[in-house]
Amino acid sequence: MAGYRANRQSEDIARELTAILRTVKDPRVQNGMLSIVRVEVSNDLSYATVYISSLNGIEAAKEALTGLKSASGYMRTTLGSSLKLRHVPELRFVADDSIEYSAYISKTLNTLLGKEGESNG
Repeated sequence: MAGYRANRQSEDIARELTAILRTVKDPRVQNGMLSIVRVEVSNDLSYATVYISSLNGIEAAKEALTGLKSASGYMRTTLGSSLKLRHVPELRFVADDSIEYSAYISKTLNTLLGKEGESNG
């Protein structure tokens, strides 16, 4: 039962944090296209690990982490009021390179498919 609640809570937090991320005024957060990849909530719902990825690469995501950590109080307050939670989990941010990696794979596949299409034509 707790697993279902944690999964539902993590989906709700990810959805709301995506909207809250647009309102953060820290310039370190605004330097690149940030995306929330996933949110993992602990079993007791006291911690939420938020995986952040940037289109500009892992270095931009790591730079944005410092801005997100300083804005975590604002984000928790806004999250608590929008989700009407009794206890808002503490937010922990982790840089992730999944967007950069998927863009690399997409580019590689397009290159391979383009070369294959030229040899068949």
